[in-house]
Amino acid sequence: MFPIIPANSATAASGNDEGIFGYGYAPGVTSVSITNLVSNAGVVATDTTGVGTARNGLAACEYGGDKGIFGYGAPGPLSITNLVSNAGVVTTDVTGVGTARYAQGACGYGGDKGIFGYGSTGSAVSMTNLVSNAGVVATDVTGVGTARLGVAACEYGDDKGIFGYGSTADWPWVVTAVTNLVSNAGVVATDTTGVGTVRTHLPACSYGDDKGIFGYGAAFSAGAVYLSMSNLVSNAGVVATDTTGVGTGRNNLGACEYGGDKGIFGYGAGVPGSVSITNLVSNAGVVTTDVTGVGTARYGVAACSFN
Repeated sequence: MFPIIPANSATAASGNDEGIFGYGYAPGVTSVSITNLVSNAGVVATDTTGVGTARNGLAACEYGGDKGIFGYGAPGPLSITNLVSNAGVVTTDVTGVGTARYAQGACGYGGDKGIFGYGSTGSAVSMTNLVSNAGVVATDVTGVGTARLGVAACEYGDDKGIFGYGSTADWPWVVTAVTNLVSNAGVVATDTTGVGTVRTHLPACSYGDDKGIFGYGAAFSAGAVYLSMSNLVSNAGVVATDTTGVGTGRNNLGACEYGGDKGIFGYGAGVPGSVSITNLVSNAGVVTTDVTGVGTARYGVAACSFN
């Protein structure tokens, strides 16, 4: 008789199925703690009442294989975290560990762990904090690479990560495109020469099971210049040159994986201001045009996948 092949075979998508956008700054309301879930089809849900301290400029990543964590942020700066269950439920504040800061990046590594890195205390830093597969944040690890804020990070190659881009100064921005790879043991490598347009305050997410994408952000030339281009990351951690932008140029948005092998960019600020629009990323790394926003328009949000 023929063998029975389980649905969860090697050909199935290996990433998380759903995502969550959380927190941010809504002009006229200031910082918020609301969240918006993302279905396995990339559909964003309406606002969920916030849990934990309202803040913006935070980061988020996956841990434990199917859960997530929001951490750090402003105003403050802050070092508190909030765990996300595999059902997308956000917990109350967990006492912060490590240097309080904002505008850092975060990504998964090692298959079931996470890392927060870089950011600003008022000045750019390069320290990192590892997240265990139980969601426990470790104390500061001495930084490697150029100190900067407004960095993005994503997983690649199934069990490794990459930090990229950002600004070496809080304001006015001094933008860069350098990247730093993260091993499957959470060790951050020295700077890799940047590829693509220098920019800051952008997000990144994984797609296609083992690749990643940086997208959007802002350059600085006598004022912020909002961008929509993207840069793909191969499963070996190599960043590609710019791909022509799709959708509304903006910065301070979030991005996460969904559907096992796809991604989504959402929210942010640009011209004429805060938005709630999203842009889907196919499992081939192709970014789609704007999708009408759902939920409170805001910027300074974070996002991660779960389940």
